Amino acid sequence: MMKTLFLTLFAFATSLQLRAQTVVDIIVNSPNHNTLEAAVIAAGLAGTLSGPGPFTVFAPTDAAFDALPNGVLTELLADPSGQLTQILLYHVVGASALSTSLSNGDMIETLQEGDVTVTINGSGVFINNAQVTVADLIATNGVVHVINAVLLPPAESSTVVDIIVNSANHNTLEAAVIAAGLAGTLSGVGPFTVFAPTDAAFNALPAGVLNLLLADPTGLLTDVLLYHVVGGTALSSSLSNGQTITTLLGEDVTVTINGSGVFINDAEVTVADIVADNGVVHVIDAVLSPPASTTVMDVIINSPIHSTLETAIALAGLTATLQGAGPFTVFAPTDAAFSLIPAATLDAILADPTGLLTDILLYHVVSAEALSSSLSDGQEIATLLGPDVTVTINGSGVFINNAQVVVADIQTGNGVVHVINAVLTIPDSVEETNLFASSVYPNPADNMVQIAIPIGMNTVFYQVYDMNGSKVMEGNFNSSINQLNVVDLSSGLYTIRLINENITSSQNFIRK
Repeated sequence: MMKTLFLTLFAFATSLQLRAQTVVDIIVNSPNHNTLEAAVIAAGLAGTLSGPGPFTVFAPTDAAFDALPNGVLTELLADPSGQLTQILLYHVVGASALSTSLSNGDMIETLQEGDVTVTINGSGVFINNAQVTVADLIATNGVVHVINAVLLPPAESSTVVDIIVNSANHNTLEAAVIAAGLAGTLSGVGPFTVFAPTDAAFNALPAGVLNLLLADPTGLLTDVLLYHVVGGTALSSSLSNGQTITTLLGEDVTVTINGSGVFINDAEVTVADIVADNGVVHVIDAVLSPPASTTVMDVIINSPIHSTLETAIALAGLTATLQGAGPFTVFAPTDAAFSLIPAATLDAILADPTGLLTDILLYHVVSAEALSSSLSDGQEIATLLGPDVTVTINGSGVFINNAQVVVADIQTGNGVVHVINAVLTIPDSVEETNLFASSVYPNPADNMVQIAIPIGMNTVFYQVYDMNGSKVMEGNFNSSINQLNVVDLSSGLYTIRLINENITSSQNFIRK
């Protein structure tokens, strides 16, 4: 009687244990399937695979996931309800397929709806190219077969553009391709190889550069995008260290392969070989900059926000100069910067192209390449006009005199362009001294301007002259910080001259 009761209880306990052992339980309890467990949970499939089934799960080990190309697993986990779910469903069959029921050449439909192929030979049993290393782990709702590689579903009909559009990490590239009108081209027959910068790569560009690109979709933006596309299929297996590949822009990119990974120029390939019907996409972690084949003048001509500067340079006869050998650094005021100058004043400046206009333009050009990385706070740089501009670097940004650099380091074949938000006013032609502790501010001015002079200096006599050289104001300053009321002055360009004993210094300012 006792023996019968014991056997009954043992059978009952065994039955309870078996009922609790679903295919998910087998994965969860395996020390070699931590990644698969995390993926199943992230994709929200644990509940489904704990259901009645039956299911057959081809279960890749942690080592199988680790063998994926660098970055692929991260990319999958970042899209749990999309690509990750599709790949996991490609590992599950909606039936119980024991190894004894498999035969060589079988094609089995998965829950992803794509088929896997069974191969049985002298080396073992294979599901596609993955070998079954442990077979027939029986669960209450199916069976688990351990495999040594991750199964990749056959690619759906897609183009390189579809891959970009469907990626959660390429929204900026998608917007750029559409803005440049390249979506149709890259959806064509191809084949194309696309080096695809992530959103993070675009966000890492210097402030304002992305907006500048998007503002010129058929010019600079198109050039940059075409520099990321190769006419042909360049799989990672075909790349070699030192290889150069010609892009659709006509300029080459260089492949570097070392212990750190695969690089296209200085951008690392983080996910390789996303195959499309018309080519392949490689994800990269930086935006590629085309080699500088343009001039500083070309940048200005092709910019939609530098029309006034382009016109001014042409009037002054400086176009050919700025297309020359250089090198040049151009501090390029935007159209909005020129709009701060009263219309009558700007007209008067443009009406004197070989005089005042040329002087103003030459004050915006340096006869050297001054990248932002070479600038320092307080640095003074001689311009082509002669007088220096002063660099200020603080928590608000980089300033040239009182103009802020809003886009830095647009490099060209003959120099560099920095976009600034104000027109620089040139100092007067009289002898310059270190009389000013700071420039006249604000400039342009409304009703008041502020003039700073060194502490302890005796009374300073000032004179204000208009563009015709007529003196319109004069008086004395007796403190280090002085306010000058210019409300009665008409809009225009003025020079304030300060005289202290035998020292004279001048500064121009604009009255709005």
